[in-house]
Amino acid sequence: MISAALAVVVLVIAPLGTYAASLRLQYSGDPTARTRNHDALWLGHAWVDGRKTAADVTALAQRLQSTGIRDLYVHTGPLEHDGSLPLAKVSPKARWFVDAMHAAAPAVRVQAWLGDVVQPGKNPGMDLDDPAVRERVVASAKAVLAQGFQGIHYDFEPVRSGSKGYLAVLDETRALHTTLSVAAAQIDPLWYLHAIPIDKWWSQEYFAQVASRVDQIAIMSYDTAMPLESLYGGYVAKQTKLALEVTPPNTVLLMGLPAYWESNPSHWGHAETVPAAVRGARLGLGDSTRQNFGLALYVDFAATEANWTAYRDGWCLAP
Repeated sequence: MISAALAVVVLVIAPLGTYAASLRLQYSGDPTARTRNHDALWLGHAWVDGRKTAADVTALAQRLQSTGIRDLYVHTGPLEHDGSLPLAKVSPKARWFVDAMHAAAPAVRVQAWLGDVVQPGKNPGMDLDDPAVRERVVASAKAVLAQGFQGIHYDFEPVRSGSKGYLAVLDETRALHTTLSVAAAQIDPLWYLHAIPIDKWWSQEYFAQVASRVDQIAIMSYDTAMPLESLYGGYVAKQTKLALEVTPPNTVLLMGLPAYWESNPSHWGHAETVPAAVRGARLGLGDSTRQNFGLALYVDFAATEANWTAYRDGWCLAP
């Protein structure tokens, strides 16, 4: 019994303790990096389905003035499992919003956020290995671009590390000659987690393959199960470093900020905070002069004033 318990400590608890200590170390230091004006914001569906007004657009444009946000990812889907999009039905005010936003904030790029759950992680779900499905996805992207959007932002989940269908849909969307951005999975921090069939992490190699195919790649650096703010911040710092190692210099790398509240085993709200994510990303960036780097807030309808303040004060304002 004693030897069995000792084996558990050696094989499980001890490595976890070492990993936690390493994350805490990642969170130490005095960050100096500030915004490169390549930040982004995910916007909910209310902006394109008729719930928002001209006054809301004006208020959004004013809020963005004190930030480094230059891209908006506006939820314009979701796509059907076959790749199609009943645009007139689900997003009847898409053209109105794009035109209104361009008038209110002409320096801000408005991208259409399209996505769906995908196989094999989700069934039923979209099969990106099916050429006919990918063809309809690209046709849907083309249709939203006709509404005035200046780019396509894909959020397919959960994409399995190594998925060839996902790489193919990115390659095929490039033929539209528009800005292409993606919401990306986290990078495997331990070199073997991506092999576990829960579709949570990508290998660093696969992340590099995706990053080389897009203009912007935004890591969904939340829902990490980290129980302490220091561990979460250290995790974001580590993710930032891993991504910087393999993201091409001409691709904008963005780290996601959890501007929402949940409290469950995958996302402890007291730990996964905007201040911790901002500090972690700054520490991960270090003294790098890389300009193609930013932070992305998820999501506008859940963000509090405290979230916005933490983002602005921690990242946008000179000390």
